[in-house]
Amino acid sequence: MSNLCLVLDLPTTKSVNAKTKNIQALIVDDEPLARRTIRDLLAEQSDIHVVGECSNGPDAVTFIQDNRPDLLFLDVQMPGLNGFETLARLEPERIPAIIFVTAFDQYALKAFEVHALDYLLKPFSDQRFREAVQQAKAQIELKEISHVSQSLLNLLGERFQPESEQQNQERKSSLTRFMIKTRGRVIFIEASHVDWISADDYFIKLHAGEKTHLLRMSMNDLEKKLDPETFLRIHRSTIVNFDRVQELRQIAGGEYVVVLKTGTELKISRGRRTRLQQILMSSD
Repeated sequence: MSNLCLVLDLPTTKSVNAKTKNIQALIVDDEPLARRTIRDLLAEQSDIHVVGECSNGPDAVTFIQDNRPDLLFLDVQMPGLNGFETLARLEPERIPAIIFVTAFDQYALKAFEVHALDYLLKPFSDQRFREAVQQAKAQIELKEISHVSQSLLNLLGERFQPESEQQNQERKSSLTRFMIKTRGRVIFIEASHVDWISADDYFIKLHAGEKTHLLRMSMNDLEKKLDPETFLRIHRSTIVNFDRVQELRQIAGGEYVVVLKTGTELKISRGRRTRLQQILMSSD
């Protein structure tokens, strides 16, 4: 395959500092118009410097290995070698901050959300593009690329493992912290610091002490990712952290509520009460 990467004024020295206009970005997409759109939108970002464009996966792998950009705009659906297969050929330490560019439907996009990976759904608005870029900048400035890379590796593992091996891996792995996007910032919340979780329309709400945080994810997807030894779904709209449970209390009508150490009372469905009782008894 011929080299279809365009090197654009690659700096001779490299250091990441948002104030000095040297976040180096690579655009990878097989559609010239898509690459141009991203390049034009990045022109208004004074702290990002586009160092190259690639139209296929193999050339992108070579470029990343040779030049190690800080930020990658990666099309998922490319002929020959798609975005996931491209990343699978990179060493983990060479994976930069990534904004996926995709035409996937909403169902397929849940995988990105579960792993806290950002994406742009084609066609995307200028404002959505700016939000994704702001999150990527925060990852770079906070030096959180290694954590995001691990989330990416988990996603790649799910896509390339045989089904039985994938199921075993899912049982062994669990979500250890949440990445919350809010007003141009990215906040990381340790899962162990969350008292309980509730459903809130198309979002989930994390309750950690006196603070709450919204995250776009379904309760069903979240339940699969949490450690079953620590978290239990006690109602279709509620998940609790075992360590925060004080007691199981019967109320009027023969119903039960879970009382947290903070005094918060949460309704528990009858079908899930037995499981919680077993856990509480075994922890005595």
